[in-house]
Amino acid sequence: MDMLATTIIVTLIALSAGFAALRVNRLKLYRTLESQTSNWAPEVGRVEPLVPRDQSLPSFSQRLARLDVALPQDSFDTVQREIEGLVNTERSYLPTHKKGGTVAYETLVQRAPHTVALYRSPDMAGLVSAIVGETVTPTPLHDQSSCSVLFYERPGDHIGWHYDHNFYRGRHFTVLIPILNRGHGPDGLSAAKLEARFGERIEPIATPPNTLVVFEGQKVLHRVTPIEAGERRIMLSMTFATDARASRWQGFKRRIKDTAFFGPRALWT
Repeated sequence: MDMLATTIIVTLIALSAGFAALRVNRLKLYRTLESQTSNWAPEVGRVEPLVPRDQSLPSFSQRLARLDVALPQDSFDTVQREIEGLVNTERSYLPTHKKGGTVAYETLVQRAPHTVALYRSPDMAGLVSAIVGETVTPTPLHDQSSCSVLFYERPGDHIGWHYDHNFYRGRHFTVLIPILNRGHGPDGLSAAKLEARFGERIEPIATPPNTLVVFEGQKVLHRVTPIEAGERRIMLSMTFATDARASRWQGFKRRIKDTAFFGPRALWT
């Protein structure tokens, strides 16, 4: 065996060993985080029940619905303070498609217990289930997008027209709660607008703080228009599925997608 062949083999073995070690370390991290949330004292991460609904829920016939109020004010204030304290975001930029900051699920587990408790609460899953007409559950901890925070805070931050990929066996839904939306518009909101396309019609979806939007992103074409200088928009994004299991191929595609938002570490989730 010549020197070149030996070098290639040794390099491949080293890369394989490194990949395996990273994978093991990530799995240990997720077991630790799951244990951490399971052992929270009752008062840690507790949120008040969702606002009682004295009116019928909105129709989901277009696979998108909106509520004027997401949380009781005290609960919203708690989550807002927690999320606004997340000063370190992971910036991503995909030319012509996306620019913005993100905080991943695993970071929220460690630094935003009230937010994670809200996502994992039976109340939230029950509300989403009632709106979409099917029983849903939160998606797994290793999916960085299961519960994340999206920051639009630098001029031009946006996301272009797209459908959400579904990486699970069941139907997949996104729930958005605006945490902050401050800008130069006549309503005091930013220029970053959530829009959905239904055929030839583009419908703006109002997102002042503490509203709730739920939609089936695999079926609804949507985008967020660019934010302007001096504006800030922060969105809590939560994912639910009717069956949160995934095939190996779906898991691989989900990891590739997550690298665009959360960096190379997503390859070992």
